[in-house]
Amino acid sequence: MENFKIDVDADGIALITFDVPGRSMNTLTSSVMAEIPQLVERIKTDDAVKGAVLTSGKASGFCAGADLGDIAGGMIGGASLQDAYDAGWKMNGALRALETCGKPVAAAINGLALGGGLELTLACHYRVVENDNKIQLGLPEIKVGLFPGGGGTQRLTRLIGVQPAMMAMTEGKSFRPNDAKGAGIVHEVVEKGQSVEAAKTWIKNGGKAVQPWDDKGFKLPGGGPYHPAGIQNFLVGNAMIRKQTYGNYPAATNLMKAVYEGVQVPMDAALRIETRYFIKTLMTPQAQGMIRSLFLSKQDLDKGAVRPAGVPKSDAKKVTVLGAGMMGAGVAYVQVMAGIETVLIDQTQEAADKGKAHVEELLKKRLSRGQMTQEKFDATLALVTATTDYDHIKGSDLVIEAVFENREIKADVTKRAEAQLAEGAVFGSNTSTLPITGLAEASVRPEDFIGIHFFSPVDKMMLVEIIMGEKTGQTALAKALDYVLKIKKTPIVVNDSRGFYTSRCFATYVAEGLAMLEEGYAPALIDNIGRMTGMPRGPLEMHDDVALDLSVKVAKQTQADLGDAYVPLPGAHIVQKMVEDLGRYGRKNGKGFYDYDTKPKTLWAGLSDLAPVTIKDSTPELVEDQKNRLLYRQAIEVARCWEEGVIDDPREADVGAILAWGFAPWTGGPITFIDQTGLKAFVAKADDYAARYGERFQVPQLLRDMAAKGETFYGRFAPEKKAA
Repeated sequence: MENFKIDVDADGIALITFDVPGRSMNTLTSSVMAEIPQLVERIKTDDAVKGAVLTSGKASGFCAGADLGDIAGGMIGGASLQDAYDAGWKMNGALRALETCGKPVAAAINGLALGGGLELTLACHYRVVENDNKIQLGLPEIKVGLFPGGGGTQRLTRLIGVQPAMMAMTEGKSFRPNDAKGAGIVHEVVEKGQSVEAAKTWIKNGGKAVQPWDDKGFKLPGGGPYHPAGIQNFLVGNAMIRKQTYGNYPAATNLMKAVYEGVQVPMDAALRIETRYFIKTLMTPQAQGMIRSLFLSKQDLDKGAVRPAGVPKSDAKKVTVLGAGMMGAGVAYVQVMAGIETVLIDQTQEAADKGKAHVEELLKKRLSRGQMTQEKFDATLALVTATTDYDHIKGSDLVIEAVFENREIKADVTKRAEAQLAEGAVFGSNTSTLPITGLAEASVRPEDFIGIHFFSPVDKMMLVEIIMGEKTGQTALAKALDYVLKIKKTPIVVNDSRGFYTSRCFATYVAEGLAMLEEGYAPALIDNIGRMTGMPRGPLEMHDDVALDLSVKVAKQTQADLGDAYVPLPGAHIVQKMVEDLGRYGRKNGKGFYDYDTKPKTLWAGLSDLAPVTIKDSTPELVEDQKNRLLYRQAIEVARCWEEGVIDDPREADVGAILAWGFAPWTGGPITFIDQTGLKAFVAKADDYAARYGERFQVPQLLRDMAAKGETFYGRFAPEKKAA
């Protein structure tokens, strides 16, 4: 076996070390799955083996779960339903054989165990985990449109009960070691390096080789569907899933079905039920789109798939951040977490210190959660120098400019900063809307000037949009990508335009909400429909979040830049009046489309005076039509960006849309949405919207040409697989 090493000690305990060759992290590949039955057979038939301990041979973790590119590929790709089921059953059958092998098997969990990795340990009779807050245990499959398919829906439910198990699986929740013990997922928490010995001790002390659910007297914790208390979990659970997913995610519904049916039958039948629902889910367009975008494509981008070839790797040791507001301070935080010496500059020392205080606040949260020692906390905070002195920039490999969205201010700080930079250092602007080529006019070295667009809050938002100006060089791009990967963010690379890719396309969502408002739709109806599309919030709510006054400032800057070519957006006058006449700036000052002085927030009563309501009742047909309206408007703008050359990789378009502005994840992203709808059907529907709502729904010629040829984006523009 190439993935497992077996050493039998003098007590007859087989130490099984899981170590997939050539990989930094253990994953369940088809090769691993093929070897598990061999492993079970050895434990079962070797008389010298009295019990077994399964642990990881990698410092990076125990097992990160299934290699979806390998395993799922064998279950999709044109396979018949029976073939897909047989492939899916391999893991469940192998793990069932492990827990019924007749000898005690313990898992010594010495690193993170997620998805199939945790399911592997759940098939062991005893679980010991090391006391390290970096370790996470969980079943996060729901985040890529699936649910646990290696027995997790049945074993976790039988361990901790329907309600807590369903909550953990539908949220994709991860547990720290002590939380996992408290929940009943593991049996024992020990100090680092002691898990194998503790697992062996359990076996030597007579560890039982039978799972609780295989005992005759087993009762499901909390009761099942025919228990007076247990039935409530399913009645309430169905309603909660509908509230959370709006029916967009088959995985959540099928998960509930697998649990409901599975807990009523013995484990062997329950696992077959789980496999059937798992394969049914895997075959849905939602799962296939999400797996491709949120797992495979994101993984490619996280490994530097779009990095220019032939440029030597760089390693930013010192980075200056100009502007110590929430954005700049957030950038400083992710930098010091990556071990980068950081200079944080603002106009006053007070402002710079306030930025550093925000970094300290975020670090204190990690300290309080046990994710960082006091020594590490002190050393990390010491990496930040808060100052007003531009001389501190000297020696920086990169500058991140995060000052106000004002062309003159940005030009001034660019000149001052570049005066201190050595040759080859890169200047990155964090602008969200102003074209990089224009900002680079203030630079004496435009080949080293690039857009590095973070999203707020920086510590939580995982995407960084890198924008190429007309004169930006490939070396600057490579250095920017190396920096983004070092701070553990996912990069996409786009070409210059007003609003770039993310801000430009996101703006269409809030703008279409304004158009609906102007047309007389009730504000509550607009936001409810927005949430029902799968967007994180409705368009009016989101507008409040990004700030109404910012929208007005951007509109004025755009008008100044475009002159007579500027066309105001529908409903823009409503926002302008709210900001300039009524002082309603959005969530940041507690009043926008909503009032925030009470919890929960309430719609502003005065909104109907600015936008009289004429459409307040809905039908299923109206809701479906307007849901598509909001999705199509965004997808059409993405297609325009493609035709204009702003973006040219379907992976970046889809991953960027989901991570940046929350484009409905169930679609797999706007490009996948167009492909799965079918180009011909998409164009026909868009034409219908254009006839009703105007030329903003006119599709670019590219889509018409592709529709005529029966093409798809992922077919015509398939990205090349390449390493950094």
